[in-house]
Amino acid sequence: MTNKITAPRLREERLEQETDVYVESRVEIADRLIEQAQWTGLDADRASFDRVVFRQVTVSESALRETEFTDVLFDRCDFSNVNFADIFLNRAEFRGCRLVGSDFGGGRMQHVVLTDCIADYANFRLVKFKSVRFEDCSLIGSDYYAAAVQQFEWARCKMDQANLSEVKLSGTDLSSCTFDSLIVNPEDLAGCTIASSQASVFVGLLGLILE
Repeated sequence: MTNKITAPRLREERLEQETDVYVESRVEIADRLIEQAQWTGLDADRASFDRVVFRQVTVSESALRETEFTDVLFDRCDFSNVNFADIFLNRAEFRGCRLVGSDFGGGRMQHVVLTDCIADYANFRLVKFKSVRFEDCSLIGSDYYAAAVQQFEWARCKMDQANLSEVKLSGTDLSSCTFDSLIVNPEDLAGCTIASSQASVFVGLLGLILE
C-alpha cells in the first residue's frame, strides 16, 4: 500500500523567476523559480528555502549544512557530492535529479518523494524519514546506517550493496527492488516484505544454504 505523502504547496505561476540567487548562511529565500543556475563553491549554514522550484540547477563543490527546504520542487537538478548534512526537507519532491555521493547525514525528511533519481553512494546515515518514498531510483551503494524509517517506501529501486545496518525494516517493502547483495542485520528484517526471487540473498545473510 502506498503511503499518503503531502505534495509541496506550490503555485508556479505565482513564483518570481530568477537565474541567479545569492546564497549565504542564514539567508531566507521564498517564492522563487530558479532555473538553469550554476552554483559552485557554496559554503553556507542554516539557509532557508520556502516555496521554491529549482529547475535544471547544478550545485558543485558546495556545502549547505542545516539548510531547510519547505514546499520545494527539484526538477532535473544535479547536486552530486553536495554536503547537505543535517538538512530538513518538508513537503519536497525530486524529479530526475542526480544526487550521486550527496551527504544528507543526520537530516530529517518528511513528506518527500524522489522519482527517477540517481543517488548512488549517497549518505543517508542517521536520517529520520517520515512519509518518504523513493521510486524508480538508482541507490547503488547508498548508506542508511541507523536511519529511522516511518511510513517509508522503496519502489522499483536499484539497491545493490546498499547499507541498511541498524535500520528497523518492519513495515517496509523491498519486493519490487533489485539487488544482488545488501548490508543488513538479519534481526532487523522482521516484518519486511521481500519477493520470493530475493530469498537467496537473505538466506545467505543467515548462513543457510538454499537448494
